[in-house]
Amino acid sequence: MKNLVKPNILKVKKYVPGKPVEEVERELGLKNVVKLASNENCFGPSPLAVAAIRKALRGINRYPDSSSFYLKKKLAASLGLAEDGLVFGNGSDEIICMAIKAFVSDGDEVVIAKPTFLIYEIASSLQNADIKIVPMTQDFKYDLKEMKKAITPRTKMVFIANPDNPTGTYVTKKELDEFLQGLPEKLIIFLDEAYFEFASYSFKDYPNGMDYLASRPGMILARTFSKVYGLAGLRIGYAIANPEAISYMERVREPFNINILAQVGALAALDDKAFLKKTLAHVETEREYLYSAFRKMGLEYVRSATNFMIVNVGRDCKEVFSALLKEGFIVRDMKAWGLDTFIRVTVGTKPENRRFITALKKVLK
Repeated sequence: MKNLVKPNILKVKKYVPGKPVEEVERELGLKNVVKLASNENCFGPSPLAVAAIRKALRGINRYPDSSSFYLKKKLAASLGLAEDGLVFGNGSDEIICMAIKAFVSDGDEVVIAKPTFLIYEIASSLQNADIKIVPMTQDFKYDLKEMKKAITPRTKMVFIANPDNPTGTYVTKKELDEFLQGLPEKLIIFLDEAYFEFASYSFKDYPNGMDYLASRPGMILARTFSKVYGLAGLRIGYAIANPEAISYMERVREPFNINILAQVGALAALDDKAFLKKTLAHVETEREYLYSAFRKMGLEYVRSATNFMIVNVGRDCKEVFSALLKEGFIVRDMKAWGLDTFIRVTVGTKPENRRFITALKKVLK
C-alpha cells in the first residue's frame, strides 16, 4: 500500500493522545487512577449539561440537526454576533482541519510556533503545505517578531494558540496589536482560544480575539466546550469568523458532525454560570498551590494562563511519566514537543493535587 498513499502522508507524525484511566488501571492493576494529562475539567461535566443529555437520550435513533440551529442561535446571542459568524466542529481539532482544507492549498506556507499544539503541524502536513516553524522565546512565549519576519507572499495562514498548549503562556493585547499591524489583509490569522475562559478570567492584558474581527476579515477564532465546560468526551468546538469565511468552512464541514448529545449538552452548559465560576476560581487557586509546591521542591515551572502547566523535572520525562503511572497518576510527557525533561500537569481537584505532589516527591527521590 505504501506506493499508493499520497507522498505527504508518509511525513505525517501520528498524534498520540494521553492515556485513558481505564487503560492504566487495566494494565497496571491499579484503582482510583487520577488523570492529569489532557487538560480536562477536574469537576467533570456541567451538571446542567448532564441533566439535559439524560432527557435527550431517547432521541439518539435520529440524525442530529446538521446546522446545530438552536445551539448556534443561543451561542451567537451570548457572544453578541450574527449566527452566520459561527460554525461548529467535532472539537476545535476539526475546526483547525476545516480552516486548512478551506484555505490552504498544496505548497502554501503555514507559520507555526514550537512548541505548540501538535494538530497545526499534522493538519498542515496532510494538506501538503510548506510549514515554517518559529521557536518560542527562552521563557516559552510566542516570538511574534520572528513569526512576522517569517511571513512571505506565499504565506496563507499563521497559527497563534492563545493561550498556548503545552506551555500555558499567552500573547498580550499589546503584543498582538503590534504583530497584526501592517500584515496583508489576505493573510489568515488563526487564533486558537481553546482556553479563552481561563485566561480572560485571570489576566487583564489578555486580548479577546473577537475585538479584531471587524478590522481583520481573515481572522478565524477557535473555541471549545471541552475544557471549562467539561464536555471533552462529546467533542464540540466552534469557529468565530467573518460570515464569508464561515461559509467556506461550511463547505468542507462533514454533515452531521455534531451529535445530538453534544448539541444538547453544550446548549445547557451555556446556562451553567455557577459551574463556570466554580471551575475558574478553583483553577486560579490551585495553580498557585502547585506553583508553591514546585518551588519548595526546587523545580522550574512555567506560569500558566490555563488549567495546566509544564514543569521541569530535571530528568528524562518519559521515566518520570512511567514512574508516576505506577503511583496512579497520568501526566503528559513532553517528548513529542522536544521538551525532554518536562511534564505537563492538569490542575486537578484539591485532594488530587495534594496526592500528586506527594507522588511526584516520591518519584523524584
